[in-house]
Amino acid sequence: MSTPAEFYNSLPPITKAYGTACLLTTIVCQLGIVHPLYIALIYEDVFSHFQVWRLITNFFFLGKFSINFGIRLLMIARYGVQLEKGPFERRTADFLWMMIFGSLSLLALSAIPIFRSGFLGISLVFMLLYIWSREFPDGQINIYGLVRLKAFYLPWAMLALDVIFGSPLLPDLLGIIAGHLYYFLTVLHPLATGKNFLKTPRFMYPLIGSLSISLICYIDINWCKGGD
Repeated sequence: MSTPAEFYNSLPPITKAYGTACLLTTIVCQLGIVHPLYIALIYEDVFSHFQVWRLITNFFFLGKFSINFGIRLLMIARYGVQLEKGPFERRTADFLWMMIFGSLSLLALSAIPIFRSGFLGISLVFMLLYIWSREFPDGQINIYGLVRLKAFYLPWAMLALDVIFGSPLLPDLLGIIAGHLYYFLTVLHPLATGKNFLKTPRFMYPLIGSLSISLICYIDINWCKGGD
């Protein structure tokens, strides 16, 4: 059985970086080092006070430590990793582009008043879940040992559970919308027409190598020390 350190080091780079960023953000907010409102997506502050970091930092906050936070982090560790090691294996640039496109889509949706949300991290995680469910539609999922269903229906089952437990419905819906938009543009539409309008930009490929190294070096202390 692998140790936590071995498991962490085995994670693919993009999922590893995003999951670590979410965990660290929650820690600094939980300790009171940074107030969540300072990293929330508030468009008035973005445009009036040039606080452009809010366009990025809001994706790293999944809420304070709770069962729901743990579930979201486990979703990243399971579904994000399976995507990056499965359909996106040796396609790190494509996986990062998927994350970027999803983030941009969620930012655009959040600009609509009825979809306004201060934090889009849960929505981005739910987007990963939705795309995973489309890539592994026939997988069997057991929910709390009570219900067994195909992976294709998992996003809707998770959404229903959030409603039952009183969690906000909007983050899940935004994630489903962003995930379906990506899947439609990269899979369904090309299959129907033979044209892909959402190809990964060429500049992503030379960028991904240096970016992955920088992210891993920053978040993996053992790697930075040369594996000591």
